Amino acid sequence: MKSISRRGFIERGTIAALGLSVLPIDLRAANPERKTVKVGVIGTGGRGMSHISTLLGMENIEINAVCDLTRSKADSAADYCVKAGKPRPNVYCRDENTWKELLDKEKLDCVIIATYWDSHAAIALHAMKNGIYPGIEVPAALTVEDTWQLVETSEKTGIPCMMLENWSFRQDNLAALNMKRQGMFGEIVHCHCAHSHDCIDHWFFDSATGAQKWPAEYLLKYNRDQYPTHSVGPILSWMDINCGDIFTEIYSTASASKGINAYFKRKFGPDHSNANLKYRQGDIVTSLLKTKMGKTLVINYDMQLPRPYSNRWLLEGTLGVYDEEKSSIYLVGKSPQYHTWEPWKPYEEKYNHTWWSSDFSAQSHGGTDYVMLNQFIEAVRAKGPTPIDVYDSAVMTAIVELSGISIAKNAPVAFPDFTKGKWKTNKPNFAVL
Repeated sequence: MKSISRRGFIERGTIAALGLSVLPIDLRAANPERKTVKVGVIGTGGRGMSHISTLLGMENIEINAVCDLTRSKADSAADYCVKAGKPRPNVYCRDENTWKELLDKEKLDCVIIATYWDSHAAIALHAMKNGIYPGIEVPAALTVEDTWQLVETSEKTGIPCMMLENWSFRQDNLAALNMKRQGMFGEIVHCHCAHSHDCIDHWFFDSATGAQKWPAEYLLKYNRDQYPTHSVGPILSWMDINCGDIFTEIYSTASASKGINAYFKRKFGPDHSNANLKYRQGDIVTSLLKTKMGKTLVINYDMQLPRPYSNRWLLEGTLGVYDEEKSSIYLVGKSPQYHTWEPWKPYEEKYNHTWWSSDFSAQSHGGTDYVMLNQFIEAVRAKGPTPIDVYDSAVMTAIVELSGISIAKNAPVAFPDFTKGKWKTNKPNFAVL
């Protein structure tokens, strides 16, 4: 593993910018009979602080240590815990390897890794070797080699490893999964998903000045699906990936890169330093994945053109189809009119997953972060399997590098079987009622 640079830690935003000046509200009363889970947080920028806020609203949680390369961010995280009525966590902020000191010194049950992408795998590997559950922000790694290391280290140590893919925990996606498992869509044949989110003017570049933020480096260096996990996460369970089926190959192709240059010339003028750079990243990446059992999946990366947000989930089987973008469904023998869509919402309410409650809707990302972290923490508390296991984490993560290889070769690429054949006998484990 390479040494982690200063860019290995999130330095996005402040507590005030996140709207975290209002302290978290406990959603469940503390129970002294329940084991207290000791948590560390590495990376206390925007996403890390959001996780801290969510965790502080849970019962029997102690945030024992926080770490960031920026002293003000680490101190702000510790201060925030105190304001929430909790003990002040130990603060680690010496140099680029201080996260190792935290993992070696603190007696933690789990660690939340909310750093830059290029440090995720190294921190998670070190955590597992110390007997600590890692909860890794997306993606879990940037290379297939590092992804294999996560799988093999989890197997060797017996420590579960979970990528924190919150969109797998959305209320609509869990309801669709319930319906799928009850056979309402028949045999699943095809799915589609996308991460369609114009991020040029706020995430990749500063909205006021156009200055590059840390993700912009990846647009200059790579041409691939940079961010597949939000869209693919729910699909894995819909398609029984790693528990009855596996992906066998991926073929990816990319459009030309036009959107970034057009944005800079439109907003900042042709003389801006970023207006005439050559960006390797195509505006649209389309990936076709095939499975051993004959299913297909289409994934779109779409983060550089002006458009509203959309995930475009589609679940299609021999008895019907669910279209998230239309918020509609059609089921043979159930929908009232032949070949006519009907509203999705009544089905979502009828098949609502037991993980969900209306109390969660005010939480981060509409409640998905709370549901995800709550399930992760309960797994840690019980010393049991995490809701998203290392194999599902690996499949989502591997798409990043594999899509780039396929684009470069203009050819399909074999998809690794991270389960080493266990998919043939594995039973579904995500969100099973």
